[in-house]
Amino acid sequence: MDGTPRLRSAFPATPATGRRSTQYGASPGIARLSDRLPDIPALQPTALSPPDEPLIPTRIIDAPQQRLYAFTIWVALWSWKFYDFYNLQESDEQSLWLFMKWVALDGLWLFGLPGLRIPWLEWSSTTMTLLFCAHALTDGMMMFRISPPIAAGFAALGRSMWGAYELAVNEHKVNPKTIEFNESLILGRQIIHILPEGSAVLNPGKESYCIDGTRVEARLPIMINSTSPIGMDLLRVDLETHTNETIHISKSQIKTMHKEASRLLSYSDKPNEPKTLYYSVKKPGLYVLAKVIDESNLEVARKRMAHTVVVPCPRANVLPASSDRCRGELSNVELEVTGTPPMRVKYRKVVNQQTQEATFESIQPEDFASPLAKVDQQTAITVPNKVDTAWAKPQKIRVPLSESLGTTGKWVYSLLEVQDGFGNTVTYSDRDHESQERHATKSSHLHQAITVHERPTVNLHGCSPQHPLQVAKGSSAHLPVQYGLTGKGNIANTAFHIDYVFSPQEDVSATGEHSSIVQPRRESVKSGKQQPLIQDAGLYTITSVSTDFCKGEVLEPASCLLQNPPEPELSISSEEIFDKCAGSPIGLRVDLNLIGTPPFNVHYRMQKTGERPHTNEFERVNGLRGQIELTPKRAGEYEYHFVEISDAVYKAQSINMKLKQNVKPAASASFLSSHERKTACIDDIAAFDVALQGERPFSIEYELVHNGKRAKYELTDITESHIKIKTEHLRDGGDYTLALLSVTDRMSCKEFLTEEAKIAVWNQKPKVSFGQIEGRRSVDTLEGKKVQLPLRLVGEAPWTVRYLDKAGGEHTINAQHENDRISVDQAGMYQLTDVRDAVCPGQVDDLAKDFEVSWISRPELKVSQIDIAQKKGSTLIKHEVCEGEEDAVEVSFKGSAPFHAHYTQHVKPEHGAVAPKIKELRAALHVASLRMDTAQAGLYEYTINKLEDANYDHSPKHFTPIMVQQKVNARPSVAFANPGKTYSFCSVESEGEEVIPINLHGTPPFEVEVEMKHHGTAKPEIISLTGITGNTHHVRIPHSRLHLGKSAISLRRVSDSRGCSRLLDSATPRVQISVHDAPTITPLENHDDFCVGDRINFALSGVSPFNVFYKFEGASRKAVASGTTFRRLAEKPGTFTVIGLQDSASSCRASTNITRTIHGMPSVRVSHGKESYVDIHEGSEVDILFEFGGVPPFDFTYTRSSNTEKGGKKKGVVLDMRHETSEEHTLRIRASEGGTYEVVAIRDRYCAYTKPGVNVNWKERQKMLQY
Repeated sequence: MDGTPRLRSAFPATPATGRRSTQYGASPGIARLSDRLPDIPALQPTALSPPDEPLIPTRIIDAPQQRLYAFTIWVALWSWKFYDFYNLQESDEQSLWLFMKWVALDGLWLFGLPGLRIPWLEWSSTTMTLLFCAHALTDGMMMFRISPPIAAGFAALGRSMWGAYELAVNEHKVNPKTIEFNESLILGRQIIHILPEGSAVLNPGKESYCIDGTRVEARLPIMINSTSPIGMDLLRVDLETHTNETIHISKSQIKTMHKEASRLLSYSDKPNEPKTLYYSVKKPGLYVLAKVIDESNLEVARKRMAHTVVVPCPRANVLPASSDRCRGELSNVELEVTGTPPMRVKYRKVVNQQTQEATFESIQPEDFASPLAKVDQQTAITVPNKVDTAWAKPQKIRVPLSESLGTTGKWVYSLLEVQDGFGNTVTYSDRDHESQERHATKSSHLHQAITVHERPTVNLHGCSPQHPLQVAKGSSAHLPVQYGLTGKGNIANTAFHIDYVFSPQEDVSATGEHSSIVQPRRESVKSGKQQPLIQDAGLYTITSVSTDFCKGEVLEPASCLLQNPPEPELSISSEEIFDKCAGSPIGLRVDLNLIGTPPFNVHYRMQKTGERPHTNEFERVNGLRGQIELTPKRAGEYEYHFVEISDAVYKAQSINMKLKQNVKPAASASFLSSHERKTACIDDIAAFDVALQGERPFSIEYELVHNGKRAKYELTDITESHIKIKTEHLRDGGDYTLALLSVTDRMSCKEFLTEEAKIAVWNQKPKVSFGQIEGRRSVDTLEGKKVQLPLRLVGEAPWTVRYLDKAGGEHTINAQHENDRISVDQAGMYQLTDVRDAVCPGQVDDLAKDFEVSWISRPELKVSQIDIAQKKGSTLIKHEVCEGEEDAVEVSFKGSAPFHAHYTQHVKPEHGAVAPKIKELRAALHVASLRMDTAQAGLYEYTINKLEDANYDHSPKHFTPIMVQQKVNARPSVAFANPGKTYSFCSVESEGEEVIPINLHGTPPFEVEVEMKHHGTAKPEIISLTGITGNTHHVRIPHSRLHLGKSAISLRRVSDSRGCSRLLDSATPRVQISVHDAPTITPLENHDDFCVGDRINFALSGVSPFNVFYKFEGASRKAVASGTTFRRLAEKPGTFTVIGLQDSASSCRASTNITRTIHGMPSVRVSHGKESYVDIHEGSEVDILFEFGGVPPFDFTYTRSSNTEKGGKKKGVVLDMRHETSEEHTLRIRASEGGTYEVVAIRDRYCAYTKPGVNVNWKERQKMLQY
């Protein structure tokens, strides 16, 4: 069975006993419709939702082993938690971190446990939340060390279970509730039962049921009312064969049905209330309750209801179909639905994660007639002699889903639920769909996934019969195919299949069409980046295109003409170029005649005899004719060699054509580096190298241009090919231009020249000087601190600067910008000596060549000698002071304010130890006060060990620590030995009066002031005590100053022999004295008669605690009252007399004689105090006996309520309440109405008792029942 696919509604395989549904008779996993069908009962859903299969399959680890591992992990977590609790420090941060950590770990474990789906550990979300809250509460109590209130909890538990105990008249504690609510005072009740007429009905809720592989039975409800059946007969009509079958239910089976139904909350043990029993059937069919026999062997009336039909559960699946389609095709998906018509199917369509839900209603065969289709809700289907069940038989129907697939991507059709005509609904969950993926061959097809592909397109780009593709003979080319898709698909990753036809060029017609005989070809490419290779000349036409899934469309242009053009050819002709002046040849003019496909590239070499070949040159010719002029620069014999030709189709075709010529070029001159711009300083000379060509000797003319002025120069009889031209001294700054004008060779042929060279002359010499800091060339700085001396530079970066320090040492730096700086760390005078920029030497400004650096003095500290009593080396000793007195020492500073001094305060207290304190003293001026600490007695030492001012940080090398020492004497103190105590005195003087002890600390002798304030007076009295030589003393209050009542005694001031004193404030603990008269006792009630359960109260005056002396039933007793009220609970009848009272203020005892009488509670017995059951018929009567206990007359109230099940604890509904009076101890009342009769309240001459929850107004004789 483990391999059988299961719906989510199926019962689990493990554990063997699943969760029990809270409602019997409903089929598991079936959802109920909201609208009830008119005649056929709708199916009632059940709350059963069995657990899923474990995350770890049971074949790997069985369920008990998984539970053991889960428990082991939980124990390990708690062991770790107790380890953290044991090592927990007293730190709020650590407690908070550990609390957050364990709340997170417990939450992860508890809420992650259901994800494992371990049987018996799949608790509900409410249970998991309660477990997590309990763990979080425990984590908080452990990590924050909160002790659980165990004692308070046990006390509250005890009060809730047994109540609060009180002292009774016998001086022992009793529970008042046991006396006030004594159930034995009212006993017994009379129950009168009117015998009703019984009935039975099958399926009273008109529910429907279904059976399938996971729901093997259906539980049919049978409701019985006022009867106890001993046998039942069910009639079953088979849905397929229409045969009848009678099912007999025996008495033992009915007893078992009662036992199973009693587990439900809706089941009642009362015999007269309706009960619903459940009978399990395992076969589909139409069921009718045929006969019911009760205990008297009589047939019970049966209500005629509609049919109860049990059918196979509906099911649906998707028939398998192709999973790949093309855009624009139909989906062609079919659903197969099986069940009782008319059926309903709900499915979901997901298109590229866009979800739509749809429903098919009224799925049934053609010409199908069914009572389920009727709409009259008042008419039920009666049971005829011959029942036709053809309409209830399950039918198998196919439902087509055909729609246009207009969107590419993934289409998924998935079933959500199926419902038959009775309303039985099967819902398919995500787990059911996942089961199809895991068991594709075993599970029903609950969904169908379809991938919709784009259709391809193809055309040619850059080639057509009008624009043929030209390829060299013997070479191949790519057919310029351009791929496409009808949508936004990825072309690069799509495989294409292309079909095309080919006609050789000689077979192509004159109109550019294919011949009658063509060559079909097919090419397949893996992606849209690949193109087919073609080589043969002719016409290519694409006929079709397709991908692995879809056929496509061929767009225009779809034909391409491939041609092989002729190879390129070259023929040349030439003529010489002569100089106009000398008439000698200076070059060659060559005509190029070409055959091929333009443009052409003609490559040639020019080589002088006796030299290596020059670099290759080429001439580009865009047509079939071209011309080039070859004019060498130097004289000699040259050979021109044409080596290679290329056209648009053929590349690098070798040729071999040569031309020769003897060249005598014209004279020329040029600068060897004319493109470079020369830079010169003022008064410098600029020189340039010039190269000459032609027949020597030469004459050259040139000019120098500056500021619009020209100066011409000439050089003659030059026999060298290279000369150097130098200018005169350049006196002015700015830009100069040296231009070559002309050159003349041996033949006196003068050639005009255009060569020029540029000269940039600086307008001024480099210069250096010191800048200013805050308007001057001197600076005051801190000792040892580096100073940046500003420079002012003129010229071209970088500069080289030399300077001298105060010792005459020379230093050199390289400055990179005009306002660079010199870094120095020594005081003294610094002087600039020399400067040079990147081009020229410079000069130093004599007025700004010096800069002076000075140091600022360090801070100093001194302590004033005025308050110093003694000096020992670097230690200064001040005068002694008393604890708490203000004192300070004056400190003076020298340096730059503000000042900052650090000092360490060491204390040697008289008792204990105090850690040193590091403090600061800040002074805005040159004088400050160091405040002395006198808060605690002891020897104080103040060590000033650091000093800083506005300029300098502390330096141990330049500061010597200073120590100031002072002794602080402790102030004396005084306190009562027993603060808060009240001392009692009598109103008259007597022996053995109390004294008030006090304790003193300090150096004797002491003086103490005592304040006494009487109650009710505004002004206190002061008593001075002097000459106290010890540390303890007994204060005696003069009797003449005592007043009746209470007085407060306070200590106000104390001083010792060292002159130190302490003034005590009003918050100091004090003592009380009380002067008392004799105590009194007064009763709080104005009557003498009490009932058992009442409380006897007295008011006490005097000083608590009190001793109360009384007698109860002749026995003398003594009670202690701690407050001003004395109260005792009347536990039992008797006489209670108070005979004396004594308080704690004096030993006098007051005699009294206060008597109270306690009466017993009345009682009543109904039916001799027992629960009596009487069954009568309608109209009969029965006597009810009431027996009373107490003092007549008796008033009592009794009620009649609805009957409940025998032995049941649930009370019935009160139907009537009556009030009666009796002068005797017995009374009989006749009753004819059914119900439960019981007394709720009773009263005699003195006392009354009412049951809890009942309120009776005895005075107005009106009864009010409150619940």
